[in-house]
Amino acid sequence: MSHDSTAAPEAAARKLSGRRRKEIVAVLLFSGGPIFESSIPLSVFGIDRQDAGVPRYRLLVCAGEDGPLRTTGGLELTAPHGLEAISRAGTVVVPAWRSITAPPPEEALDALRRAHEEGARIVGLCTGAFVLAAAGLLDGRPATTHWMYAPTLAKRYPSVHVDPRELFVDDGDVLTSAGTAAGIDLCLHIVRTDHGNEAAGALARRLVVPPRRSGGQERYLDRSLPEEIGADPLAEVVSWALEHLHEQFDVETLAARAYMSRRTFDRRFRSLTGSAPLQWLITQRVLQAQRLLETSDYSVDEVAGRCGFRSPVALRGHFRRQLGSSPAAYRAAYRARRPQSERQLDSDPAPAPLGPPSPGLHPEPPVPLQARRTASVGSPAGAGLSPDHAVSRERDRDPYATARAALPGQRSGT
Repeated sequence: MSHDSTAAPEAAARKLSGRRRKEIVAVLLFSGGPIFESSIPLSVFGIDRQDAGVPRYRLLVCAGEDGPLRTTGGLELTAPHGLEAISRAGTVVVPAWRSITAPPPEEALDALRRAHEEGARIVGLCTGAFVLAAAGLLDGRPATTHWMYAPTLAKRYPSVHVDPRELFVDDGDVLTSAGTAAGIDLCLHIVRTDHGNEAAGALARRLVVPPRRSGGQERYLDRSLPEEIGADPLAEVVSWALEHLHEQFDVETLAARAYMSRRTFDRRFRSLTGSAPLQWLITQRVLQAQRLLETSDYSVDEVAGRCGFRSPVALRGHFRRQLGSSPAAYRAAYRARRPQSERQLDSDPAPAPLGPPSPGLHPEPPVPLQARRTASVGSPAGAGLSPDHAVSRERDRDPYATARAALPGQRSGT
């Protein structure tokens, strides 16, 4: 279920100017944008589904720059409207932007600022959040984008409160979503906000998608480093942490390795990765546990130790919070989804050794095939994070790191 909290009072109090209409949705397209993301608001708001009980919107497709607009696969699009049509819209959607490092056209940014000043609801799907940020519409606000681009968004626009865990964030008159499919989640949320659960449910059935998705982006996060981290002094510290997840260390250890105070390290780490260091470290440990549950026969207790958790209880708590299930249930569901041929390989006995053991060596029992596939992560060096105490300490320093409700706005998630 989505978690919806009360929007910021100043955002909720905005009134639409007289020339704008609530039912008009303008979609702002740019050359180089991916066609999938661009098509999401066109499908949600541009097709008449009144026969299914979905109220009709009026769609205006607007070119954010001179055309033709080139998109995925070399296709060329011609938008029927220009930036001037945005002046009639009560909702303006930016479904994507072609580059997370290139500045958007200033004329388009001016149009977005003007629309926002006149009370329009501004929506950024996936990399569209970079356009909203460039226009200054995300300053001091919570926002999200695709987890892979969240560190860059946080670094380029430090005044934006980037949360890479959310599927979408509704801050009243400015809304952002994570990548691709999360754009559908946010568009359904908009329909639900405008016309209620029944209308959103009817639309979801037509699109053959869940009306609401539980959880956030945690289950999709990768351990790969942000593209820009290579030139940053913290790169070595982050790389060391990823290589030593099985060892006992905390955020103070990382700060010491970076020759920084904890406070300075927290600030620099957030600007680099888009999240608080404790939350990032917990996420990486859970991801490592997820991989071991998929690729080895280690017990849950062994997995906890090999991922640096103090106890299996700590692993289970964080695992459930991030992935919505227990480690044992996750492993069972993962194996049930795998092809029968792969499961048969894991059940085959290991081949016998080709000769007698070398003199002076004690023969060892065969290692299960699945366990042999697992990359060595080293033996646990002891305790890792104490979940309750460590998160409590982090909350005292930085409420944003551990509580979505600490910032104004509506969020996806549980």
